[in-house]
Amino acid sequence: MPMEMATATATATATTTTTITTEPKPSLLLKQRFLVSFFSTVVTATSRRDGTVNRRLFNLFDLKSPPNPKPINNVKTYDVTVDHSSHLWFRVFTPTNSSPAGRNLPIIIYFHGGGFAHFQANSRAYDELCRRLAGNVGAVVVSVDYRLAPEHRYPAQYDDGLDVLKFLDGADRGKSLPEVADLSWCFVAGDSAGGNLAHHVAVRACGAQFRQLKVVGLVGIQPFFGGEERAESEKKDIGVLRVRRTDWYWKSFLPEGCDRDHEAVNVSGPRAVDISQLNFPATIVFVGGFDVLKDWQRRYCEWLKRNGKDIYKVEYPKMVHGFYAFAEFKESDQLMSEIKNFVHNHK
Repeated sequence: MPMEMATATATATATTTTTITTEPKPSLLLKQRFLVSFFSTVVTATSRRDGTVNRRLFNLFDLKSPPNPKPINNVKTYDVTVDHSSHLWFRVFTPTNSSPAGRNLPIIIYFHGGGFAHFQANSRAYDELCRRLAGNVGAVVVSVDYRLAPEHRYPAQYDDGLDVLKFLDGADRGKSLPEVADLSWCFVAGDSAGGNLAHHVAVRACGAQFRQLKVVGLVGIQPFFGGEERAESEKKDIGVLRVRRTDWYWKSFLPEGCDRDHEAVNVSGPRAVDISQLNFPATIVFVGGFDVLKDWQRRYCEWLKRNGKDIYKVEYPKMVHGFYAFAEFKESDQLMSEIKNFVHNHK
């Protein structure tokens, strides 16, 4: 990102904070306001009080995109099944104009958002997002279709994430990944609940024995964390994502009887997994100024720093939760540039 658009500071633990220097004020155009309002209404209408989801109704509005072996916007896609019994699969996005002869591409293993309960890897919104990610970053993107809550509660999603890593490490490369994909140059990434998933998969990967695959970085886009205590940003409860919705998501995701200080939710809290001795990958976290989750994301960054991990934090003061899905925002383009720089500076 151009230096005139950002300020950066570094500490001895390689912690970097970047803030886009514009006066805080929520920024949504009419089109974005309509789409956000529409999907918020759909999610509310399909999320029952008992923590279940009306899948049939939600799927009427969650438009799907088929794989495209013929490139669209210089990116081609295909689907790979990991486990028929659990319906675990992923979609591969391969840029067709980003790999000079003899040069391999990094792999971004991506987990979609939706509170662990909504959307899929072939949802049109995520097909478009991952296509942009592959094309802009110059990476092979593996978008994981993990099991959804509440039909499948914790830890099913984390199990699926690690199973995909194991599959990629052990599978016949020609059948699952393009030849240009470099298994020693992998990143786990995700937005919202997918960012939470990326963190926990990274923790698990630290204890796994891989033959070729190496996780060298984590990309958390407005990751979904929380706790029993109400953070200041939750008390203000402003933006497109509201506390009543995050509470509903946690209720549908966690095992019966668990509270929000569960290690899956409050990753830096009293029950958190000790990562101080783990070879945890370098991490970049994106925070929106009008995101109800922003204080938990900042705590996460501080926790990684205290544990001596490399952490880079980028804040967009005017942005709401989910802004990255709108290519019209200049901040969405900036986010793509930040991810590209992070990925190509970590190998």
